[in-house]
Amino acid sequence: MAGLATLTGLGTWQLQRLAWKSELIATVEARVNAGPVPLPAPVEWARLDLDALEYRPVTATGAFDHAREFHVFTHLPEPRGPLGGAGYWIITPLLLESGGTVLVNRGFVSRDFKDPATRPAGQVAGPVPITGLVRAPERQQAFVPDNDRERNIWFFRDVAAMAAAAGRPDAAPFLIDERANAVPGGLPQAGETRLRFANDHLQYALTWYGLVLCLGGVYIAFWIANRGRGDGDRPADSG
Repeated sequence: MAGLATLTGLGTWQLQRLAWKSELIATVEARVNAGPVPLPAPVEWARLDLDALEYRPVTATGAFDHAREFHVFTHLPEPRGPLGGAGYWIITPLLLESGGTVLVNRGFVSRDFKDPATRPAGQVAGPVPITGLVRAPERQQAFVPDNDRERNIWFFRDVAAMAAAAGRPDAAPFLIDERANAVPGGLPQAGETRLRFANDHLQYALTWYGLVLCLGGVYIAFWIANRGRGDGDRPADSG
């Protein structure tokens, strides 16, 4: 009975996760397809609800500080552009015309183009307008290495640490993923924000409920096989 209760609880939990994930996917799709709005002013950053703002398209204008770009190791299995596989996100501080700084994920480069000298066309100078999706910072997950600030190789997007390393501790507490067709020369390869979310919760729920049926069937078979055995079926005591 304890096993049946545990397996049923796991199946029900997966159905709850399915409902949550389905709502998340629908919310992200609606936000991504909405029209862009101006980036909130720096005075609003401290009280922003990032959960409500994430994946919303915003516009901003500023000058990139290319000397302070960051390289975040990643793997792009299904790229929208020509480059994929192992490589780096290029994250660069954008010094806003309106004041303040925001870190911008300008896009993906393969290992061959990690050095900015290999993609000079993308090192645009002067004030430029950008459009992108607001993204929350990342937390270090299990089995993810520590960021290597000395070598400028990062494994998760720690916005606060990057802002401090760039000498911009007052930068926005979020990033902007630049959208496609925004970078001269095509590098970094913008518009690669991952918008697919694993949603296998229905399979997991069916698996757990299937085990409930199997365990129930085993119990019933055991009960049927043993219901006729009582004290009268035992061999007589020869003593």
